[in-house]
Amino acid sequence: MNDALEKALLDAGADIVGFAGVEDILKPEIAHLTRAVSIGVCRNLNEGTVRLLAELKKRAVRMLKKEGYKYLSIPADSDRIKHNTFIAKLYPLFPHKMAATSAGLGWIGRNGLLINPDYGPRLSLATVLTDAPLKAGRPVRKSMCGNCRLCVEHCPSNALTGREWSREKPYIELIRLQCCKDHKKERRSVNGKPNCGLCITICPHGRKDKCKDQNSKLRNEKN
Repeated sequence: MNDALEKALLDAGADIVGFAGVEDILKPEIAHLTRAVSIGVCRNLNEGTVRLLAELKKRAVRMLKKEGYKYLSIPADSDRIKHNTFIAKLYPLFPHKMAATSAGLGWIGRNGLLINPDYGPRLSLATVLTDAPLKAGRPVRKSMCGNCRLCVEHCPSNALTGREWSREKPYIELIRLQCCKDHKKERRSVNGKPNCGLCITICPHGRKDKCKDQNSKLRNEKN
């Protein structure tokens, strides 16, 4: 079923799809769902991206449901903030980045974001958990940032600790969240735009082409 799911999601607009075995890292509330479908799109996380991710999750759910498997669709980051729904409350039980690293799609960088070798930190993610017997990818076990500290050195809020993620230390503090929040608040008061984005744009991984090509294609389609 892996190939059929991956093809359907890529055809519908996903840029990358991975499958993870998550039986060892689930909370008791969802321990019966031992596989994760990790879906990534190379777009900024805005309303259009959230709609696309929602449609991709629905497509995966339809295919799983048709085959008689159970599923749990985890909302995108902005959805969990905006909606006080039951499923949004389940988000902390299984972050998207956990599914993505478990599926082998990348590692967590010093900027606290998923880093994919091709797309860098520019992917927006969605996850569907299921009990379908999907073949799991090989998890990424450690950071591949190496000696690179560009995001740490250029963070204007001094929010990045510079520590290195690994699968053995998945919850190590990488970001001083309050520093980041205070900086965003100040930016909003000055120019109305809360996001900084330097930790994304300065990352050398995926800086060149794939996401730029995708965003250019989207702009051309609109015109």
